[in-house]
Parts: sequence; structure tokens; C-alpha cells
Amino acid sequence: MRELRIGFAYNEKPSEDAEPPSGQPLPVDRLPASNGAVPASLSPALHDRFAEWDEPATIAAIEAALRRRGTVIRMEADTDFPAKLREQLPDIVFNIAEGLNGPNREAHVPAICEYYGVPYTASDPLTLALALDKRRAKEIFRARGVCTPAYVLVGDGAGPDLPASFPLPAVVKPLYEGSSMGISERAYCTTPEQVAARVAEVVGEYDEPALVEEFLPGREFTVAILGNGQTARVLPIVEIRFDALPAGALPLYGYEAKWIWDTADQPLQIFDCPAPLEPPLAHALESAALAAYHALGCRDWGRVDMRLDARGVPHVLEINPLPGILPDPRQNSCFPKAARAAGIDYDELICTVLDSALARYGMRP
Repeated sequence: MRELRIGFAYNEKPSEDAEPPSGQPLPVDRLPASNGAVPASLSPALHDRFAEWDEPATIAAIEAALRRRGTVIRMEADTDFPAKLREQLPDIVFNIAEGLNGPNREAHVPAICEYYGVPYTASDPLTLALALDKRRAKEIFRARGVCTPAYVLVGDGAGPDLPASFPLPAVVKPLYEGSSMGISERAYCTTPEQVAARVAEVVGEYDEPALVEEFLPGREFTVAILGNGQTARVLPIVEIRFDALPAGALPLYGYEAKWIWDTADQPLQIFDCPAPLEPPLAHALESAALAAYHALGCRDWGRVDMRLDARGVPHVLEINPLPGILPDPRQNSCFPKAARAAGIDYDELICTVLDSALARYGMRP
């Protein structure tokens, strides 16, 4: 039997001394601020441009895991990706590529795979584009009865300013970004004036509208899901522990918490997994997460970020159909942490995603 040929699509985070892709600025790993906060004078576009891309160690770990299933062909998702795919025509592509430009950037690799008739892992182009557009995702959640915080789109040139009745405090986010890009502590706004100022910053720095979202005061969780259809399963739930943040920090899992305060030398003990939950709340979180996963048509795997309102009702903040998967257990990476709590090691997690996709296409693992 011929060995499975697995294309591996990814984006590798550039090093500080490398030439940035497409002439874009390089990320800054450690910002020059003594208190760990993002300096107001430094545009987040300079330091989080490649936040969603993967480190060489992560790429190598995924490749090693995939070798358990067949021959792996690296296919960095750069401008040559279509030619590489056409030349190699692997049996299936394992896709973690986030892309770089435009609101549909996460959909580029699967769209090209579909064009050439090559099977691939994870969600399709439509789901990836909808998930990255926070407004469209929320519209679908509401249409499907999934609770999500109140929101309004500002800075698109068409919509109104913040309505007088909008509940504050609020979190102001770039519309088309992930990995807490653009969600520094400045994103938390308590007055209409702060909202207007932050919207202007987001529009100027990211050249896209801002989503103003009601800030919910309750506990925060992230829910990892594996599988498809009725067999999709929730892994042990992860809770975000805000008491692990530096003194005086806002209860917000944003850019500083993910990329500045949490270091390899001094990791934040910010995740609790399995989260301590009473059965009714655990069931409510699992049900809402699965409802959101199915509402957007996610496939193979995904991670749903959730927060409780003042009454303790779970609300879906957003969903990531291409979840982060750092391999080092010492690093705060939600999906691998949830998998380990379920007794699934890193290699098995990667192979489970691949096997799920193979089964969807009627291919043997």
C-alpha cells in the first residue's frame, strides 16, 4: 500500500533579523516598557503583525507528528504556495496557515486546495472567513440562538457612532484579527470618549473597522472541540485565571497577557484545566460551544472563547477554527493543554485531526 503523502501548509513567524514578508514590519518580542504594558507611542501593527504565525519549534513538532501517518511535504503558505501545491499534489494538506493580507486571509490555502481538488484538514474557506469577521460570526450566532455579547461596528464609514444606549464598559477590537491582535489594555473602555479614541486607533493602525463589544464581568473559558457532526467532542474546559495577572491588570486575556507578561522564564499560571465547574455550568458551556462550532460549520477541530455575563450565562466571544498549538507543555497553549487533560499527547492530537479529515473524505488513515 502506498504511503500517504501529506502536504503541510503553514506560516513561519519571521525572526527579528529576517527580511519580513511583503515588506511588512517585523514583530517585537519584548517591548521597551518597564511595567510590561504596551507603550502608547508604539503602534500594535508593529508588534503583533505576525502574532498568529507559528514558531519553527511548533512547525517542527507538527511535522514530526504527521510523520506517524506518512511522508510530509512542507509547503509554506507564501506566494509560491499555488505552484508548490500544483507540482506536488499531495494526498491531503494539513493546514495551519493563517495568511497575511485581507479579511479572507485564513481562507486562502483551503480555497487553493479546493481549486486543485486536494483534500485538506480543518474548516472550509467560508467558515474561516466568517470566523475571522467577528460581526458576521455574531450575526450567525444570534440567528442560531447562541448567546454572544452586545456589539456594534464602528469606523466602517457607513455605520453610526456608538449608540447612546450601548452598555459600557466595552472592549474595542479590530474586526478581522485573531490572537488578541489589537486587544491591549487600551481596548477596555469605560466612556464613549475612550471608545471613540480607541476606535480611531484601531482604524488607523489596522485599516479596518472596529467591533465594540459589551464587556461581560463573569468568568472566562475556552473550549476545545475535536471532530465533526454528532461525533464532535468537547475536551476538558480551560478557565482563564485573572488573579494570575500582574497586580492592577484588567480582567482581560489580551495582548499583554498572551505575549508580554507570559514568558518562558516566568510563565503565567493563568490556565486552570480542567476548570473547576459545577455540572450545570459545565453542561451549559459545552452546549454553547458545540452550538457555535456547528453554527459556523467548523470541521475537525476548533476553539471557542466564552465568558459569563452577570447572571452566569455563557456567551460566545469568538471561535478559532485554526487554534494555536504550541507543543511545549510549559507554554500556555489552550488546545494542547485541554488535550493533555483528556489523556491525548501532542502527536496523537495532530494525528487525530488528520484522521478526522481523512474520514470526511472517505480516505483510510
